Amino acid sequence: MDKEEIEILVAGPEHEKYVDTILTTISEAAKVRGTGIAKRTHEYLTTKMREAKAVIALTADEQFAGFSYIETWGNKQYVTTSGLIVHPNFRGLGIAKRIKDMTFTLARTRWPHAKIFSLTSGAAVMAMNTQLGYKPVTFADLTDDEAFWKGCEGCVNVDVLHRTERKYCICTGMLFDPEEHLPAKIPQEVLERIKTLDN
Repeated sequence: MDKEEIEILVAGPEHEKYVDTILTTISEAAKVRGTGIAKRTHEYLTTKMREAKAVIALTADEQFAGFSYIETWGNKQYVTTSGLIVHPNFRGLGIAKRIKDMTFTLARTRWPHAKIFSLTSGAAVMAMNTQLGYKPVTFADLTDDEAFWKGCEGCVNVDVLHRTERKYCICTGMLFDPEEHLPAKIPQEVLERIKTLDN
């Protein structure tokens, strides 16, 4: 299949019919990789779709091809792009990158001053994050919102997180700080020096 035949769009209530397929695809991928993944409920993903906080990939004949969602934490100071999955039938077409780019754009548009972070054990996601400007960070640099960390309880590796008192785990923490990507700020002393030279 040609990748142009697959549409990437912000999910809405009309896409709720795909939720069970999405959850099954995520669960099967975790088993194949042998890595942990935070479990999400049917209602949770449905809510993301209703709130326009999810991105879905569909073929021209409306087959499910991929999915991801965004969530805010710490009074909207932090945003995560999570649950990125591509159905096995459509891997190798660059769909993950297109979904990642759209969730990133959606997060930046809705919360331009929020820090965007990712917890991942996947090399492909790490590479995509790096291209977007994320940097590896310690867990201390991520949100301290307990609701976020509660999502890790469904992961098979949660014991590592508990043993290390939430300092690190199997996943790598990555952070995009919008302040680092603003136009260069000119220090006041440089502005004053320029002013004296102009006179």
